[in-house]
Amino acid sequence: MHHRMKQVRTILHMTQKEFAKHLGITQNAYSMIENNVRPLSDKYIKLVSRTFNINESWIYTGEGDMFTASPYETELITIFQQLDYNKQLQLLHIAKELLEKQNASSQQ
Repeated sequence: MHHRMKQVRTILHMTQKEFAKHLGITQNAYSMIENNVRPLSDKYIKLVSRTFNINESWIYTGEGDMFTASPYETELITIFQQLDYNKQLQLLHIAKELLEKQNASSQQ
């Protein structure tokens, strides 16, 4: 499990110190977890899962998707729901344009 914690931290582009702060522990304590010197408690697994939308069973087993949802998905849905109908249509149009550009650039 310790290597999956490092994988999460790396994907989130966080230092050990930043990640440890979210867990409420010191960088040194977190380093010991990441290096498999100190065990990873269920408390911290639940905290990482809730804080970063990480699939808890992925942390335990490595099976399934790492993220339960995109880290930005919840925020985007919240914003979308607050927009009026016309603004929702505009946002949808912008998102489709971005996807088309992404697909076009990946084909080059």
